[in-house]
Amino acid sequence: MDINTLKQEIEQLKVAKEKELASGAKISSFNEDELLIKYTDLLTELRKDGVHRVEELNQQIVATKKNRMLEPAEKTSLIEGYKAEIEKAKTVVAANKAEDAKYSKEAVAYSNALYKVYSKQVNKEENEKLVKIKNNYDSSCAKIASSFDKLLENVQSPEEKAIKNTEYKSALFDAKKEYLTNSDKCKDTKNQVSVDHVQMNRNLRNGKTKLSEDMAMGFKDYIYKFKLSKFLLDNGLYLAIAVFFIVCIIVAPISGNGTLFSLPNILTILEQSSTRMFYALGVAGLILLAGTDLSICRMVALGAVVTGLILHPGMNIVTFFGMGPWDFTAIPMIVRLLMALSLSVILCVAFSCFAGVFTAKLKIHPFISTLASQLIIYGLLFFGTSGTPVGSIDSTIKDLIGGRWILGVINGQLITFPKLIIPAVIAIIVAWFIWNKTTFGKNMYAVGGNSEAAAVSGISVFKVTMGVFIMAGIFYGCGAFLEAFKANASAGTGQGYELDAIAACVVGGISFNGGIGKIGGAVIGVIIFTSLTYCLTFLGIDTNLQFVFKGFIIIAAVALDSVKYLKRK
Repeated sequence: MDINTLKQEIEQLKVAKEKELASGAKISSFNEDELLIKYTDLLTELRKDGVHRVEELNQQIVATKKNRMLEPAEKTSLIEGYKAEIEKAKTVVAANKAEDAKYSKEAVAYSNALYKVYSKQVNKEENEKLVKIKNNYDSSCAKIASSFDKLLENVQSPEEKAIKNTEYKSALFDAKKEYLTNSDKCKDTKNQVSVDHVQMNRNLRNGKTKLSEDMAMGFKDYIYKFKLSKFLLDNGLYLAIAVFFIVCIIVAPISGNGTLFSLPNILTILEQSSTRMFYALGVAGLILLAGTDLSICRMVALGAVVTGLILHPGMNIVTFFGMGPWDFTAIPMIVRLLMALSLSVILCVAFSCFAGVFTAKLKIHPFISTLASQLIIYGLLFFGTSGTPVGSIDSTIKDLIGGRWILGVINGQLITFPKLIIPAVIAIIVAWFIWNKTTFGKNMYAVGGNSEAAAVSGISVFKVTMGVFIMAGIFYGCGAFLEAFKANASAGTGQGYELDAIAACVVGGISFNGGIGKIGGAVIGVIIFTSLTYCLTFLGIDTNLQFVFKGFIIIAAVALDSVKYLKRK
């Protein structure tokens, strides 16, 4: 249609539509509104030989580059031709830019005004329908109950009563199903109006989104899909833990233990979480594959002992299988650091691969393969070192990596920032990127969800499983290296860390059933467990009783996960 004709028709319709909206007249449809259609047609004509043509030609260039049937010279010729056409189309874009912006702005403003009136109208109509549907449902339930009571008057035997009772429940179920179906239709209708509005505005702006619209749409979509039962199932444990922390914060000053919720305490919790974050990030991948890892604690000890030996100031007091003691102080500190980190990672990866091969190749459950590697490391460490602590590491390097930066004095308190938080944040970013932005990460979810289906679709289950074990070993090695900066390392370092790491992942929503979970869940789980221990210690709760709290949280998390899994099935 001619552009000028469309402009004239729009100007004529605008006056009539403004009066119609102001009068509150009933609107039959949003998408089929006459003026909106005219605006859409006009903007399409303005963009047809300009913006849309540029997009079309760019797509043809991409398709030409990928076309293996064309000779290189032919490709070059076609692409040059498309580029020449793009330059012509850009002149049309420039010529129509002002009118495009003007009518696009007008159209969106009219769309918003129309939506405001139409949504109120639809909401009113659908709410009235919902009231009628609810009344009909209540009436149906009353009739079913009345009929059932009459039937029971003539029934004597228990068998017949049981049959009639089943029929009664079935009738109620059918009535409720019909009620929910009709109610959902009304909700769908109300939600569709807002969806149509946003899609129309995006179309009028040539696909451009608007943050305020996206946020409003996201909120409405959340309200539309919100179910209290599902919300409590997904977040009930977190709400209970939040209540527990609030109670601890209130009780702490009353009991004379001081202020729990303070910046120094928060930073201390994050510092204590920092090294444990590495272990949770490592085992999270194995849990995603419906596995686990019981060797974490011994890998922590292995990496920490190696780091302590290399970074010890002066002659070591520890011998390993009769070798040593050693003195590494003649080696430059940067080289010693790299040696310690590399050896810690290499050894952890080696033992992780040892367990991984049996799991990936022989299908032995990780519980068994990692238990075996745990016992092997445990025996080698204790026999090799006789259980002797390696002593502290060089104070200079300990402060450089494991110390704190002084931030200043706030409210009479010296605030210091733990340096170990930085590598933990880096590890979280790396893990998030692997899980969410790489093919390997997508394959992890596929193998964890259904390994047989993943294999049929061309994914190497063996390679993915080994990759997850290697990734876990790298995280363990880095965490063990940093663990040596917190305390004197020995063969007993890291005792119980494997259970805390596994529990943190489960509490964070990474399912033991495989294929479900996010890296953010593991992070939240670590912080929750570390905070729990810190709060209980701060309040003076006996260490043995702390295990009771942890036990209840773990069983609650696994129980909720099982319920969600059964519901999905």
